[in-house]
Amino acid sequence: MRRRLVTLALALLIAGIGVYWWLTMPAVIAAGALPPHTPDLANGKVVFNAGGCASCHAVPEQPDRTRLGGGLALSSPFGTFYAPNISPDPADGIGGWSEADFVTAVNEGTSPEREHYFPAFPYAAYHKARLSDVRDLFAYLKTLPPVSGRVRDHDVPFPFNIRRNVGIWKLLFMDRVPFMPDPVRSAEWNRGAYLVNALGHCAECHSPRNLLGGIVARQRFAGGPNPEGKGWVPNITRKGLADWSETDIAYFLESGLLPDGDSAGGSMAAVIRNTSQLSNDDRKAMAVYLKSLPAVDGPPRPAKSK
Repeated sequence: MRRRLVTLALALLIAGIGVYWWLTMPAVIAAGALPPHTPDLANGKVVFNAGGCASCHAVPEQPDRTRLGGGLALSSPFGTFYAPNISPDPADGIGGWSEADFVTAVNEGTSPEREHYFPAFPYAAYHKARLSDVRDLFAYLKTLPPVSGRVRDHDVPFPFNIRRNVGIWKLLFMDRVPFMPDPVRSAEWNRGAYLVNALGHCAECHSPRNLLGGIVARQRFAGGPNPEGKGWVPNITRKGLADWSETDIAYFLESGLLPDGDSAGGSMAAVIRNTSQLSNDDRKAMAVYLKSLPAVDGPPRPAKSK
């Protein structure tokens, strides 16, 4: 009897490991799955700015947004992540990557070594980016200066450092639904929705998260604790932007100036350096979409200490 129980337990264990391994298998986009494409470098630059690539990947403490040697430390409740080198350097950056490697990284969160990237890389939003935009971005990145130097490893404690477990996180919080324009909305609204939800990944910071680090869906865009541990990220639904006009929002994305005359600080200042490079039409589209979001109450903000 005991032998049978041991055998059954062992069989269940092996089956469980097999299911876990299958469920957590990193998704990969094969080169053969990419249709013919002529890169549009001008659009690649727009995607670069809309996606905020320089905010994380530009070498810290220097002014050139195109030196993408990485190194920025991103604090979180799960450890500290260090933005990698995505310059065209063949040894330390992505100079040796294929286009399929890059598309797989951005859209699936899988590295060329076929490992899951940690979701500090906002691929849960980038997954909604159009394939043509991601390919144009890759072509644009290859025109930028190579930067030597490999970034240090992430400082993530056990068990969060087990990359295979990220596959479970993806199953829970990555909906894998591509961006679909709303046919009853205007082209301007749809452009804004795409920029905000896919490339701009605004919800990644402006939404509260649960204990597993997933966005609380019912409070999307409703603000909450800063993921980096300091301060509070504002509510950008109609609840938080009630007194803002579309013009106010568009001007803020261009200048960083709030309607009351104050200015953006912290990580939002870096975001403004990106959105200020977008066209007036794109900033206006983002404003139109944001102003349309229904009012949602965010988590209660802690009282300021006296």
